[in-house]
Amino acid sequence: MAAGVLDLTTNNFDTTIAKGVTVVDFWAPWCGPCRMQTPILEQVAARVSGKATIGKVNVDDERTVAAKYGIRSIPALLVFKDGQLKQQFVGLTRADQLVESIEAALK
Repeated sequence: MAAGVLDLTTNNFDTTIAKGVTVVDFWAPWCGPCRMQTPILEQVAARVSGKATIGKVNVDDERTVAAKYGIRSIPALLVFKDGQLKQQFVGLTRADQLVESIEAALK
C-alpha cells in the first residue's frame, strides 16, 4: 500500500473510521483515475500526518463496504469524522480539496 495510506478491509474499516478524521478512497486496480489518485493521497497523508487517517478500499475485494456506502463510481473519496460521513468526492480529487475538507472536519 502507498506510503502513509492504510489498506482498509471489512475487518478494520469500522474501527478505523470510528475516531478522528479519516479519508477513505474507494478504488480498483484496473481504474486509471484511481491509479492517478494514489500519489495525490500520498501527498495528503504527508500533509495531514498525525491529524487524520488516509485509507483505501479495493471495491473488487471489499464489495460489502462499497455497497454500504453506495459506491457506484470510482475513485470515490469519503471524509468521515468520528464514524460519521461528512463529505464525498467522486472522480479524481486534488490534494488541496482533500486537505481543505480534512481541516474543516477537524474543527
